[in-house]
Amino acid sequence: MSLPPEKASELKQLIHQQLSKMDVHGRIREILAETIREELAPDQQQLSTEDLIKALRRRGIIDDVMKELNFVADNVDQELLSSPKQSVCFTDKQSTLLKKTNIDPTRRYLYLQVLGGKAFLEHLQEPEPLPGQVCSTFTLCLHFRNQRFRSKPVPCACEPDFHDGFLLEVHRESLGDGTRMADSTTMLSISDPIHMVLIKTDIFGETTLVASYFLEWRSVLGSENGVTNLTVELMGVGTESKVSVGILNIKLEMYPPLNQTLSQEVVNTQLALERQKTAEKERLFLVYAKQWWREYLQIRPSHNSRLVKIFAQDENGINRPVCSYVKPLRAGRLLDTPRQAARFVNVLGYERAPVIGGGGKQEQWCTLLAFLCRNKGDCEDHANLLCSLLLGYGLEAFVCVGTKAKGVPHAWVMTCGTDGTITFWESLTGHSGSTQEDLGLTTVWEDQLSYLLSPALASYEFERTTSISAGNEEFQDAIRRAVPDGHTFKGFPIHFVYRNARRAFATCLRSPFCEEIICCRGDQVRLAVRVRVFTYPESACAVWIMFACKYRSVL
Repeated sequence: MSLPPEKASELKQLIHQQLSKMDVHGRIREILAETIREELAPDQQQLSTEDLIKALRRRGIIDDVMKELNFVADNVDQELLSSPKQSVCFTDKQSTLLKKTNIDPTRRYLYLQVLGGKAFLEHLQEPEPLPGQVCSTFTLCLHFRNQRFRSKPVPCACEPDFHDGFLLEVHRESLGDGTRMADSTTMLSISDPIHMVLIKTDIFGETTLVASYFLEWRSVLGSENGVTNLTVELMGVGTESKVSVGILNIKLEMYPPLNQTLSQEVVNTQLALERQKTAEKERLFLVYAKQWWREYLQIRPSHNSRLVKIFAQDENGINRPVCSYVKPLRAGRLLDTPRQAARFVNVLGYERAPVIGGGGKQEQWCTLLAFLCRNKGDCEDHANLLCSLLLGYGLEAFVCVGTKAKGVPHAWVMTCGTDGTITFWESLTGHSGSTQEDLGLTTVWEDQLSYLLSPALASYEFERTTSISAGNEEFQDAIRRAVPDGHTFKGFPIHFVYRNARRAFATCLRSPFCEEIICCRGDQVRLAVRVRVFTYPESACAVWIMFACKYRSVL
């Protein structure tokens, strides 16, 4: 693979700058003069290139250069909505961290380093885990202008050992300016914050949303040399949004370094103007919403009892217009069709927002990053994501808010076809609960019968994705051949959106059909089980399990 001429020129320029910084040419001249004095014989007129390279190696010059120019190929974890690039690593004498970078010399980058955490007081008494011991971990997730990153998991502690770096590309929206490097003035006009989400994963693999923070990064544009250090206080979520959960130490650095930084006064003025403009937009929207609501109630008296949402609280307890939770979302090549997108949303876990004490449902509409990183959420989170994906596929989609059985609030998605056809999409499946049961029965498994169940599971998932039933004929024919005359076959398929085997088995036992198979008594009883896991983006999955038995009745 060869670089285009302009890229090769940029790379040569970077190497030349680094060699000049090390004064390599001066050191070579000194060693050349010293070698001539010490090693050149009186009858020898000149040194060969080989002699000079040996001298440079002997004095460690070549090793020093290679350490400074330590380019190593690496694969960077690319997630939904991010694009792959060439990646290299380089070390800096001023830093003990290894900076993993995706470098395009023609683009501008913001290098964000997390240099540790402190004051996570909830974990003050937790002992330090022993090597190899399974423990709860923290993971920091970032999102910036369609780029997503995830830190390495670190053990939960009062001072978690976060030491990670993320290279964020700062680019223009216009495709025509895609190859031009953004200058300080252009970057000052980019108001997108860096969204940081902290996730806790316990020893059983269950995830919890700990904090969600929007970092204003543009203060680095007014800092000396384009480098600044920040202390970020993370607050809790939901009912604990006013309680501090911990502090992160963060370093921001522009790369390549800025030729000319802005004054801090200019940066502060720009941020103040944006806050003022945002406040005015919120005021005007509130005025419009109040007027709309008055007119809506005047249409007919029954509207007064309808469930209508205009504002919803996010995980930080901030009221946002509900329309801000939905926007066209493209999943690249990860999801091929709207039905596959619906299936992906279906298999994300369901969990209501936690409530301290009793009372009704705690309303919490999570931001998209928080929902995806936690891998579970309430019905509104599922509906918002599905609606955004369907909009990305060019459909006219809306989130519907209403009630289901017994007046329980619920959310789903509706699409309108060009012919006036209305389609409702149920975006939420799954339920929680776990019990333990030990039947104490001796079983005899038949591997061949278990293998024959595979086509049925594949057929069930295919039907869920495409609404087309196919493949069952071959499965039924194979079962007829596998069951001897006078014997009976029974099968019980079931579907889950999680991979906890004990929890799934306990759920299966609550079905009388499954219990009838597992507790089967007869002559020549043979049991079979088959599991098929279908993976989707964001660690989501659809799990199909089928229990079966064949036996001869005993009269």
